[in-house]
Amino acid sequence: MHDVGTPSDWLLRWAHLIPPGGRVLDLACGRGRHLRWLHEHGYAVTGVDRDAEALAPLAAFAETLVTDLEAGPWPLPGRRFDAVLVTNYLWRPLTETLLGAVAEGGLYLHETFADGQQTIGRPARAEFLLKPGELISACRALRIVAYEDGRLDDPPRFVQRIAAVRAGPGAAGARQLKSPLHPD
Repeated sequence: MHDVGTPSDWLLRWAHLIPPGGRVLDLACGRGRHLRWLHEHGYAVTGVDRDAEALAPLAAFAETLVTDLEAGPWPLPGRRFDAVLVTNYLWRPLTETLLGAVAEGGLYLHETFADGQQTIGRPARAEFLLKPGELISACRALRIVAYEDGRLDDPPRFVQRIAAVRAGPGAAGARQLKSPLHPD
């Protein structure tokens, strides 16, 4: 699923909610399909992955960090991003840290495998599959803009995906959006 080609349709659908020129973190970015697209659209990008070989070509235009997120400390303490993107990756102990890395007014996009995937292929182990409603529960402190849970056909897979926004400055407690749900 981590290729150099087409970005996730979930990212393409919600990228307009990222402030122009914003800082974007792509976690477990692989070969950079999202980093490339985001960079081409004017965003400052940071990619984190454990595969140094995959990250090497991305260093020409992105901040890259080679780290094993499951074995070491969080490599970006105190940093905040206008968007945090996670696709095809799940490490539950990192969820609160990732949500905390979303700046005020920022966007959290997460799309990964969900319960049901084990009936059609890999990953099949429960620790790699989201439980029903798990992303909604994790993002309860954010404004959930969109959520999907089910089977997609191209390629066949069961996923959960969420787009959620952190309240911005001056929101007076309301989780206001800076951009419309549908771009012009």
